[in-house]
Amino acid sequence: MSSAPTIATENGLQHDDGDVPVNKKTTFNGQLNQYFHTSKPVTDAELPSSKAASTGLPTPAPTPSTNSDSRKRKTQDEEYTTKREEAHPRERSKRRPKAPTPASPTSRIVTRSRSAPLTSPSPSLPTPTTATPPSQPTTPSTPSTPSTTNSLLRDTIPPNLTLLLVGVNPGIQTGQTGFAYAHPSNLFWKLLHSSGITRIRHPPSDTYRLPALYNIGNTNIVERATRDASMLTRAEMNAGVPVLEAKIAAQRPEVVCLVGKSIWEAVWRVRRGRAIRKEEFRYGWQDEGENMGRSAEWAGARVFVATTTSGLAAGMSRAEKQAVWDELGEWVVRRREERGG
Repeated sequence: MSSAPTIATENGLQHDDGDVPVNKKTTFNGQLNQYFHTSKPVTDAELPSSKAASTGLPTPAPTPSTNSDSRKRKTQDEEYTTKREEAHPRERSKRRPKAPTPASPTSRIVTRSRSAPLTSPSPSLPTPTTATPPSQPTTPSTPSTPSTTNSLLRDTIPPNLTLLLVGVNPGIQTGQTGFAYAHPSNLFWKLLHSSGITRIRHPPSDTYRLPALYNIGNTNIVERATRDASMLTRAEMNAGVPVLEAKIAAQRPEVVCLVGKSIWEAVWRVRRGRAIRKEEFRYGWQDEGENMGRSAEWAGARVFVATTTSGLAAGMSRAEKQAVWDELGEWVVRRREERGG
């Protein structure tokens, strides 16, 4: 078995023809570069002695000239570097070693799983459980009655009036001022004058002068003030009927004028327990059997159903409303003349 031919290098090192030179000097652009093998840790089993022992071959002895050759190459490299730095001073500054960065102390980070409890319960102590109280049957709530809005309007019902005007409820402006039908869009004061019930067109501020001037009073079936009468509930309207009947029976006016169809509908529901039919309703004078405030000693007050005077009600024209109020005005004028007033 022939061995591989041996080639001598310029440093005196020898290597086999098929091996890669370990420390071969090569020049690129006039600069000296070297190839270095990257070392990796090996175990004792990978050492040549172990390999040789396993194969039975004799272990080659280390060459004594290897260390001297390495020192010689290192000296040559240092001399070359020194000469190059003298020829090129800038490279010396580039090769200055950087100040070592102080190593930051290693911080210990302790993590804890969210699912893991901080303290595990003792296995000997059972976890107390809270008993759920039995559910109680829910009591149906009673619908609450709307709260009464403060209104400054007061009744003007002296005894033995010729005419008592009954409205649905005070409007917002009426409740704030205390004067009946105070909103400018309301036709109440205009219709009183145009029908002859009053001699002049009075302002709302004359509300409390009507009894003395014309023997005419004013009240409402519901005291709560709202923007519109449609905001009242049917229960509120029905509850106001017996209160109104009691006022009439106590003060005994000759005629009661209901200013609005909804007031008469509430009276009808309370008396008969049902809504009034369309063919049963009519504006104007009602039968004497429908008198309000009737008692054993008194036959009660005649009922006249007039149209609403609210500016928000557009179900009837101004002429239709005027015709209904004119019928009432004719009676008032005649009765005033009979009394000499």
